[in-house]
Amino acid sequence: MLEKKEHNYEKAVLVGIITQNQDEEKLVEYMDELEFLAFTAGATVQKRFTQKLTQPDSKTFIGSGKALEIKEYVKENEIGTVIFDDELSPSQLKNLEREMEVKILDRTNLILDIFAQRAQTSYARTQVELAQYQYLLPRLTRMWTHLERQKGGIGMRGPGETEIETDRRIIRDRITLLKDKLKTIDKQMATQRNNRGKVVRAALVGYTNVGKSTLMNSLSKSEVFAENKLFATLDTTVRKVVIGNLPFLLTDTVGFIRKLPTQLVESFKSTLDEVREADLLIHVVDISHESFEDHIASVNQILMDINAHQKPMIMVFNKIDDFSYEKKDEDDLTPSSKKNISLDEWKKTWMAKSKYPTVFISALTKENFLEMKKMIYDEVMNIHISRFPYNDFLFEYFDDEEEENNN
Repeated sequence: MLEKKEHNYEKAVLVGIITQNQDEEKLVEYMDELEFLAFTAGATVQKRFTQKLTQPDSKTFIGSGKALEIKEYVKENEIGTVIFDDELSPSQLKNLEREMEVKILDRTNLILDIFAQRAQTSYARTQVELAQYQYLLPRLTRMWTHLERQKGGIGMRGPGETEIETDRRIIRDRITLLKDKLKTIDKQMATQRNNRGKVVRAALVGYTNVGKSTLMNSLSKSEVFAENKLFATLDTTVRKVVIGNLPFLLTDTVGFIRKLPTQLVESFKSTLDEVREADLLIHVVDISHESFEDHIASVNQILMDINAHQKPMIMVFNKIDDFSYEKKDEDDLTPSSKKNISLDEWKKTWMAKSKYPTVFISALTKENFLEMKKMIYDEVMNIHISRFPYNDFLFEYFDDEEEENNN
């Protein structure tokens, strides 16, 4: 099992490219997110390097001139890490390490490192370790040192087996072992889900750092770990929640992110099963983030990938206490942008035509909490009545005053 490590803040630079599919504005947004990821992992960003390319260079991802520029800056300023915004191929990673003579990370490796830090339970750590080994296997180089002592015994090593081949075999064996371990845990988790009876299950989904855990704590009156960092929650938490006279199970799941590594989607299959098997999805959105619409699209894409996009859903726009916009002067004739749209104006856009119930709240100050709880109550009640059509006499009231007192 991988050991958890305390990170000292190390100096890093970021590298990204502008292409036909990614303009400068989009790159700045991705680089902002990459810097937050780097900070979460334990690095301070000293500088950003960007370059316009028709497509990434097959050898070094960036042009040779830009690679030389970064190498000189890294050497002069004693930078220990160079972080790329996209996933690098094994050959690109190898060439860049040889060229710059420092640690090279891509977005995938950075996210995996954060997951390794954040995983608390044996189950989560097993999932992360599997994802790391799957990422590592094609990226071994001749410079790689042994992961552990070589296997002994007759027939365990072929004639003339090199160090890298030994390391690859060790990793493949470890991957097989971890997959078998996860299969056993998956069966246990499936049994646990079946043992929850016929209670309606709701799952909080959303982009990372939108306030799902804070909302979970407020609704369930529990103490789920919440922090203003990416991927604060990795371990799935299930709590019983009662609104009015209606009990249901609420699950807090791992946050999603753009360019989510495929290794993580595969290794966190059981965690995502909680979303797949939920009766109701509560999609939490950070309305104060300037790219919240892109976040919604990313989450919807992942829900589609895991075949959970057809489920009943409630859209909860969180952090209205942190929302701000730039009001334009009446004589300002420049084109308006998203930064100039007020909260009331947002509510009249596509949100007003959404096929899902929509509510605007603050999980921190509990503003509009009663409206949200009534919305959840109605959705859970409809699901329960459709499942038990002769048991609807239990759901005759939602007492506003009682709920207000319970907050």
